[in-house]
Amino acid sequence: MAATRFVERLNEQIAYEFAASQQYIANAVYYDGETLPRLAAFFYAQALEERNHAMMMVQYLLDADAEATVPGVAAPESSFADVVAPVALALEQEKRVSDQIAALVGIARDEGDFQSEQFMGWFLKEQVEEVASMSALLKVVERSAESPMTIEDYLAREHGGTEGADPTAPTAAGGGV
Repeated sequence: MAATRFVERLNEQIAYEFAASQQYIANAVYYDGETLPRLAAFFYAQALEERNHAMMMVQYLLDADAEATVPGVAAPESSFADVVAPVALALEQEKRVSDQIAALVGIARDEGDFQSEQFMGWFLKEQVEEVASMSALLKVVERSAESPMTIEDYLAREHGGTEGADPTAPTAAGGGV
């Protein structure tokens, strides 16, 4: 069974993941309203990914015979000053989540909860990728803020293909649907 302190913090993390999903939907809606469909699609996809991260955590708790809670979340920020602001917010969010994930690993390790520590390993790797991706996008958006179609071209070039599912990813509750 998972350590009690780890279970409590993982349930908190589920809330953070759902909040991140909602924030990415708000980002996508902003970009849709600005007629920037590639940026909107990028953030809609990110929203689904964050939702699935929460569901992976839910499934882990269910598998570990621990209590899984589905929390409410605060409303996301939905008004932005310019095309840079949503990406800057997203990068800060990803950095914060990276710290949260690392803290969860630390708790599992401190508690001698090796299964939970192993489960969190995938999320550590995922956060490195998320921060790198969002950092690169922010650089492009900052350079191209006066010409947002350049950002759209970048996303079409760099994120235009469909990536396959990561076979090493934990199973999401509900099958990721």
